[in-house]
Formats: sequence, C-alpha cells, structure tokens
Amino acid sequence: MRDTDNAGDTTGHTASPEAKLIAAIAGGNQQAVKSLYALTHVRLYRFLVRLLRNEAVAEEVMNEVYLAVWQNASRYEARSAPMTWILSIAHNKAISTMRKRRELSGLDDAATGEIADEDDTPDVVAQKRDKAGLIRACIDRLGPDHRSVLDLVYYQERSVAEVAEILAIPEATVKTRMFYARKKLSELLKDAGVDRGWP
Repeated sequence: MRDTDNAGDTTGHTASPEAKLIAAIAGGNQQAVKSLYALTHVRLYRFLVRLLRNEAVAEEVMNEVYLAVWQNASRYEARSAPMTWILSIAHNKAISTMRKRRELSGLDDAATGEIADEDDTPDVVAQKRDKAGLIRACIDRLGPDHRSVLDLVYYQERSVAEVAEILAIPEATVKTRMFYARKKLSELLKDAGVDRGWP
C-alpha cells in the first residue's frame, strides 16, 4: 500500500526512526523496544484512552501492544508507516478487550457510555464547559466505530488509506463512517450549545 500522507517522502518507510527501531527489535534488540516506547507511547496511549474510555485498561492494552510489536517485528514489511502498523495492532487489541469486557459486564456500549456520563466528577463537568473538552466529550458519546475513525483522522492525522488499513475495512467504509460520525457529532455539539459543528 502506498503512503499518501507523506507526499515528500520518497525514501519509503524504512528510513524513519520508528522503522529503524522495529528492524532492531526484529533482530532481538531489547533496548530498541524501550526507544520505540519513548518515541510512540504518548500518541498510542491517547488513541487507546479515546477508544477504550478507561485509563487503566488503556495502560494494560498498551503493554499488550508493545509485547505484540516485540513478538511480530520481523513481520513488519514497511509497506505502511510504522505508526500505522502499531495503531493497527492497538485497534485490534482494543476491540478484543471491549468485547471481553462487554461479555463480562453484560452491558452494551450505549449503556456503558451512559454510566460514564452519570459518574462525571465536578472536575470533568468543569472541563466539559471548555469547547475543546466539550468536543472531546461529544466524541466520547459516539460508538466505537465512529469514535476510532474520527480519532485516527483528526488526532492521529492518518490518511483515509491508512485508517482503512488500521481498521481492516475498505476506504469507502472509512468515508461513510466519517460522514455519519461528523453528522452525529454536529448534532451532539448543537444540543450541547456549540454553534459551529465539527469542521
């Protein structure tokens, strides 16, 4: 697959620091795992927290992701950006975790979201008064499919092609989900009193 978000990059993905570290990990270099963690963990953690809506669970899944990177580094073929590959692993593990938690709790996503909203602390409520916090809160009310698409495009700055790869869905499906996610988000923002919807 061709990378479309780095038009000026003619060297491919093998020249990036992340790719070099993944190659070192494939060779059994444990220090490279620590270096890759230092380089990528903030973006990965934010993605997982937004998707899972639970910091402790996000930490657990993040550990699983780096273990999977260690175990599968030799399979990375640099056909996509290293972060796209890592986010793909993270997405799969997050979805698996959500399914397991749903089975254990007997709650669906909508019910879980309602409980989280009712349990907001005064600090969280105050944060939501801020427009950025309000947008984040509205995104959190979307289902996981729409939430992950918005997060990957706007927060992780992935191209439609990369999002399709990460989520293992066709590009047309990514575009459809984006359309409906933006529409629903605009409705939520309007209900929350924000004049301008999602850009």
